[in-house]
This record gives sequence, structure tokens and C-alpha cells, in this order.
Amino acid sequence: MTSREEVSPQTLPIELTEDGITVEYNDGREAFYRGVPQRRESPLRTAPGRDVHVLVTDASEQQGVLTYVNDLKTHAEILEETGVGRVMLEPDEQTTVFPGVSVRNEAHRVVVDADLDRADGRVFVFEENQMGERSLEIVADAE
Repeated sequence: MTSREEVSPQTLPIELTEDGITVEYNDGREAFYRGVPQRRESPLRTAPGRDVHVLVTDASEQQGVLTYVNDLKTHAEILEETGVGRVMLEPDEQTTVFPGVSVRNEAHRVVVDADLDRADGRVFVFEENQMGERSLEIVADAE
């Protein structure tokens, strides 16, 4: 397998806390996304050149699916072992990562569009690079 294959996500346990969001991978490891997510309305445009992860929770907010967008670093075998999904998008290409949640590759940015009436739970977007990370939540009204 190459490192650029698309991988379907699996449902993973998550925990939402005051300090951030923990995702437990199928192999027992955990990822922690720090901080209270900033609230943004859909569509959400990430900063250019960032690693982008999209987490969609279920209504219980105790499990969800995590998908990496245009990830070039992680081998498909590792994603399959952890339960994390990956989509690869050409410029201006769009795909659905979860019912009601789509992602689009637009001018080196990822645009996440969420129909919150169709998504079962909450939609979080994490963007990071060597300089830092940012957590965002797509909400109906960011005010």
C-alpha cells in the first residue's frame, strides 16, 4: 500500500473535556486536541498549508469518526490500525466525509461544509503545522 491511499474511518471513543478533546484509537493510543474549540459557522476555511483533521461525533458525544484530509505523512496501514480515515483531494475536488459533512480542496486550504441538521452530532476541525495547532467547532450561530 502507498501512503496516499484513502482509508475509511471507524467509530472511535472520544472524550470532550474543558481542556480539549481526546480520541482513543483502535490500537489503544490516544490523541489529544488541546483547548476549547473556537466556534465558527459553516463553511469553515482553514489556513493554507495546514494538516487538517475532521471529527464528527455522534449524538452522545462519546464516540465519533476522525478523518485526515490530504494527509501525506501517515501510511495507510497505520490509519487502518488506528481507525482514522483519510481522504485525498485534488485541487477544487470535494467529497463527503460523513453524512452532512463535506470537505473541499480550495487554493491550498481545506473548506469544511457542515449541514448540522444532517450530521448526527458535533463537527470539529483541527488544523496544525510546525508552528502550532488550532481547534474549531462548526456551529449554527457563532455569535
